[in-house]
Amino acid sequence: MTATIIHPTAIVEPGAQLGAGVQIGPFCHVGPHVVLGDESRLVSHVVLAGHTTIGPRARIFPFASIGNPPQDLKYAGEPTQLIIGSDCTIREGVTMNPGTVQGTSRTVVGDRCVFLANSHVAHDCVVGNNVVMSNNVMLAGHCKIGDFVILGGGAGVHQFVRIGAHAFIGGLSGVENDIIPYGMALGNRAHLAGLNIIGLRRRGFTRDQIHDLRRAYRLLFANEGTLKERVEDVAEEFAKHPIVHEILDFIREGGDRAICTPRDAVGTA
Repeated sequence: MTATIIHPTAIVEPGAQLGAGVQIGPFCHVGPHVVLGDESRLVSHVVLAGHTTIGPRARIFPFASIGNPPQDLKYAGEPTQLIIGSDCTIREGVTMNPGTVQGTSRTVVGDRCVFLANSHVAHDCVVGNNVVMSNNVMLAGHCKIGDFVILGGGAGVHQFVRIGAHAFIGGLSGVENDIIPYGMALGNRAHLAGLNIIGLRRRGFTRDQIHDLRRAYRLLFANEGTLKERVEDVAEEFAKHPIVHEILDFIREGGDRAICTPRDAVGTA
């Protein structure tokens, strides 16, 4: 493990906790309540503020602003948290805010996530593991993003939206409703455009699993009955298919937003 290196132009305030082998480049500022994990690297001009904890081996690039107060007019300086997991890459100009007391008081980001230039994670969001946010992606407050989700460049996600695991959001999409696990959403406003088949193949899902998901998808968004009725029909037909039940559980759990459907779907109540 390399020695901790702090450039002479960087400011690390008393109270900050730095792990072993941390490298802090020119003109960075690390606040007094920050915890920075082992072997993390701040390239230059990085600001870490607030009650922010970052796991080991993070790579954070110039002009990222991590942990400054949330962009919420109700925020009154409460000591809320931003927690970021291990092995995350945070590129130029990324912004991430802590939670609010009106929400969960914390924003949480998982392990092995990649945030490309100028993407934004707002207050009280929960971002899973292995998530990729492309350039200029915007998450509003209280969003929940599942594992292995990919968000294309310039996508905007409405507050309180849930995006299920393994979903894909196309570039420039405006997402105002919940996206099912394994789903693919496109457009402004975004509609469900099928399943993330390419992503499933890349992650090793079998041909049979993908076939089951396709059949379940067609039944769920058929033009007969209501969505609630179709969920129960699919649950009965696919009783022994756990990946199908991930979608059904997501729909049953519900949230503050409706379920995103295909453009031609009817009977979604």
